[in-house]
Amino acid sequence: MSKTILITGSSGFLGKNLCEHLSQRKGIVLKTFDLENSMDELRRFVGVADIIFHLAGVNRPLQLDDFETGNVGFTQTLLNEISQSGRRPRVIFSSSIQAELDNPYGKSKRSAELLLEDAARKDDIRLSIFRLPNLFGKWSRPNYNAVTSTFCHNIANDLPVQINDPSVILNLAYVDDAVGAFLKEMEKKPYRDRYRHQYIVDQSAIPCKKITVGELAQRIYFFRNMQETLLISDFSDRFNKQLYATYLSYVPKERWEYGTEIKTDDRGNLAELVKSTSFGQMFVSKTKPGITRGNHYHHTKTEKFMVISGEAVIRFRHIHHNEIIEFSVHGDHYRIVDIPPGYTHSITNTGTTELITLFWASEIFDSSQADTYFKPVTL
Repeated sequence: MSKTILITGSSGFLGKNLCEHLSQRKGIVLKTFDLENSMDELRRFVGVADIIFHLAGVNRPLQLDDFETGNVGFTQTLLNEISQSGRRPRVIFSSSIQAELDNPYGKSKRSAELLLEDAARKDDIRLSIFRLPNLFGKWSRPNYNAVTSTFCHNIANDLPVQINDPSVILNLAYVDDAVGAFLKEMEKKPYRDRYRHQYIVDQSAIPCKKITVGELAQRIYFFRNMQETLLISDFSDRFNKQLYATYLSYVPKERWEYGTEIKTDDRGNLAELVKSTSFGQMFVSKTKPGITRGNHYHHTKTEKFMVISGEAVIRFRHIHHNEIIEFSVHGDHYRIVDIPPGYTHSITNTGTTELITLFWASEIFDSSQADTYFKPVTL
C-alpha cells in the first residue's frame, strides 16, 4: 500500500536531500511544497497526506518579524489545513537546538513547537520534533548561514574565509544522518499511550561532531591541498569522510580532473595516485617490453602488485637462499601478488606491449628512510 508524503520547504537544503532519498523508495507518492506553491496546493496536498515532513521555515530573515511569520505563522497555517482536512497525518517537524535559547530565531522555533504539541494533544496527531544542530552536506547554500558550506565553497574556489575566533566550538551533523533519522522515525510503529506526549526526539538519534572553527577550516584546507600532495585524510573517521564529500561537492568542475608528476626513465614511467600515513601509497607504472623493474628487497615495507595491462613475470628470492619463485601474471586476470619482506623481487615485462602495473606500498616513500636495498633476484 502506497503512502503519500508531503514535504514543506522541499527546495531547501534538508528538503532536497530528503526528497532524493524518498524518491528512491517504492510505494511513496511525494508531494512537495515551497515558496513557489500556492495555498490551494497546500490544501490539496494536506488533504491526501499520510505523513508530513514540516521543514519550511526562516533562519536568515531580512527583518526580525519574518521569524514570526515564517516559523510560527506558517506552522499555524499548516495546522489549520490539517484540522480542516479531517485527516490525522503523521507530522515530523525540523526544529533547532536554538529552541532552547533566548534569541529571536530560537523563540520562533519553540513557539512553532508549542503550536504543534498543542494540536497533537487536541487532535491526536502523531508528532515528532527534531531539534537539529548545524547541518552540513551537499547542496547547502554557502555564504548564507552555514559555516561548513561557506568554508567548503570558499576554500574550494580559492576565496578567503573569515575566522573571528578559531576556538569557537561547533556542533555539526551530516545531512544524510539527519535524513536517516527522519526516515527511521517515519517508519516507527504507532506509539502507545505512555509515549503520547513525548514529542521531542532524543538528540542522540542524529550523530553529532563537536569541532572548533579553526580545526574545521584546517581539515578543509587539507582537502584543498590533496590534488598537490596526493595525501588523503583518515577516512576511518566518519566525519572526515562526510566532510570530504561535502567539500568535493563545491569544487568547480574545471578542477575535477588534474595531473600528477610522471617520473620517466629508459624503463618507462611511474606516477603516484594517493598517499596516506595510515595505509601507505598507491602508484602506477608503465614498463617497456623486455624491461625489468625491482631487484631489491625491504625489511619492513610490504607491497602488492597487480598487472592491469600486458604480461609479466614476478620473481622472488629469499635474500639468504638461492631458490627463485616465479608468478606469471596477465592484465586480463587481475591477480594480486603480495611482496613479503626479506625477499628480493622483480617484475619483468614478458609481452610485446607496454606493461601497466598498479602498486600498493605499506608506507609513503621517503628517500631518507627508503627501506629499499638493491639485490638481484637472479644469481
